[in-house]
Amino acid sequence: MSKTSNREKFTRLRKDFPFLAYDGFDYQYSDKGLRAQFHFSLSDKYVFHPTLTIPVKDFFKPENIKDAHLENLLFQIGMIESISYWKATCSPRLIVRGRSLSPDQVSWWQKLYYKGLAEFLFLNSIKVDPEEFVKIECDPGTPFEPFHPVVENASVIPVGGGKDSVVTLEILGTSNGNVPLILNPRSASKGTVMKMGLYYDSIVEVHRTIDPVLLELNAQGFLNGHTPFSALLGFVSVLSAVMTGKKYIALSNESSANEATIKGTEVNHQYSKSIEFEEDFRYYVKNYITPDIEYFSFLRPLNELQIAKLFSGFPNYFDVFKSCNVGSKTDTWCGKCAKCLFTYLILSPFIPGEKLESVFGRNLFSDEDLWPLLEELSGIAVMKPFDCIGTIDEVNAALHMTLHAYTDETLPILLKLYKGSERYNSYRDFDAASLLQGFNTRHFLPGGFEELLKNRIHA
Repeated sequence: MSKTSNREKFTRLRKDFPFLAYDGFDYQYSDKGLRAQFHFSLSDKYVFHPTLTIPVKDFFKPENIKDAHLENLLFQIGMIESISYWKATCSPRLIVRGRSLSPDQVSWWQKLYYKGLAEFLFLNSIKVDPEEFVKIECDPGTPFEPFHPVVENASVIPVGGGKDSVVTLEILGTSNGNVPLILNPRSASKGTVMKMGLYYDSIVEVHRTIDPVLLELNAQGFLNGHTPFSALLGFVSVLSAVMTGKKYIALSNESSANEATIKGTEVNHQYSKSIEFEEDFRYYVKNYITPDIEYFSFLRPLNELQIAKLFSGFPNYFDVFKSCNVGSKTDTWCGKCAKCLFTYLILSPFIPGEKLESVFGRNLFSDEDLWPLLEELSGIAVMKPFDCIGTIDEVNAALHMTLHAYTDETLPILLKLYKGSERYNSYRDFDAASLLQGFNTRHFLPGGFEELLKNRIHA
């Protein structure tokens, strides 16, 4: 599909489907757990009913699982779920039925729609004014009031199965009441918590379904693309913190996520992992859900190089962690995507080559077909890959550090090509040590968490 065709499709679909309605949700909480179903109507032509299920655990706090709490939280989750269904047609109106939003909330959601879908707009070559992108309308009434759950000084720790959440989980531990949270468990995330000696009776597990009608529309050629998944995880993590009575939500987003994917623009694949979104989300939770729960990223002061070094000290996880989106369903590293190559190269200064090869199944530096991806990762190409990767500085620092392990005669083809590039020369005097010792001060870590992380970095 050409970019011109997508622009024309955008205009046509907005005309043919003038609104998406968020018609509310149903839920049941029983001795088996929580099950919620959300209801959306696409201009009364298609309906969607995605679900969210959380099996009950012994450590849940019954005093927090009140209808007023659940209705507020589930309403917010339905709002973030709406993005996935709205983007199929980019209808000019989102109609919220049966509930009310304040003008401030409407502005908040319109910003998330626009910035969270910036990559989607760019890749579909769609240009639209932020004020015209989506108009949010709702019924008159009083918005949900913030509430005060009973909480303890412990954390919910979302675990995705990659190296970042391993580092957070290992440093914070689980002996003081912290609980891992897994959204749609897969082999890597389950393997990670099992390496900690934990099993399903010790974690919060959340199961989310996508309505198959949306998948059918995607197959028919409706608009499709990246959505701010980490924003969804944010709302789900707040629900989990309330249900378990934990004060903190400790994510594993790093400072590297703040860098735009396209230099000089606001197009960032990792927008909902950025400090900008984190600040906005904290504001929303405090003012419209509860001021008693703190959402922050434990690894925000760190960069990808520092996290890779910390992760290298946890070899017990080498055989279970996975970050490859392509291979997620088969629990493998595909070895062909930007995420695989980035993870390989960022770990290469800290994990011996033979061990890395055993983890990934082969030496990715020996695959010449990956050179275009390395050009994008290192900044030789104009644009970074649309994936959760580190900054250009971090990539080049890691490559330079790795080069010291080879002689000119033993250089794999990718490192040989890189060493012959102008990009290599421009980073010859780069101070990689400053990356390994740095501590970004723009973060929201509570005092005790900040001290704990500083001690680990400067050990």
